[in-house]
Amino acid sequence: MTPTTPPALSFSPVTAADLPLIAGWMDQPHWREWWSSDVETELGYLRDIVEGRDSTRAFLFRLDGQPTGYIQVWRIADARVEPWLSDAPWVMDLPDDAVGVDLSIGPPDLLSRGLGSRVLRAFVALLRSEGHDTIIIDPDETNLRAIRAYWKAGFRPIAALAGRTGDCLLMRHEEP
Repeated sequence: MTPTTPPALSFSPVTAADLPLIAGWMDQPHWREWWSSDVETELGYLRDIVEGRDSTRAFLFRLDGQPTGYIQVWRIADARVEPWLSDAPWVMDLPDDAVGVDLSIGPPDLLSRGLGSRVLRAFVALLRSEGHDTIIIDPDETNLRAIRAYWKAGFRPIAALAGRTGDCLLMRHEEP
């Protein structure tokens, strides 16, 4: 028996040409449950990113070249404006240079297979190579599948902020 090589993982910046693919993913139940159910609103946010009106960096992650999900990184300092300050006042409790990460797997048949943890580990390594020290993620506290994946990728709840982050569980990546 020979061990199988996992599919090659890569990241590519989201372009306008990717928006129809992402819109299809956003219309899936596993996305609508945790993202806004309004696909057009979410696509508007992505258009702002792609067209440079938002400092968030958005990527597709790919397995063997095939797009399989979405991941983004955003700067905490840029989130210190309304409506963020009202919705997530905890952004004031994080370092200025902290970044946040969000991800979603595209096709539902790829859920619960370890892909989210693998993608996060690779993305965090990329962010660390760019000099980022504080990397957070903020899943809904009831999204247990995501929390398990984030835990496996090295994220841990920020104890000092427990009970002060609304309905999200604020987690920070801990270097091994």
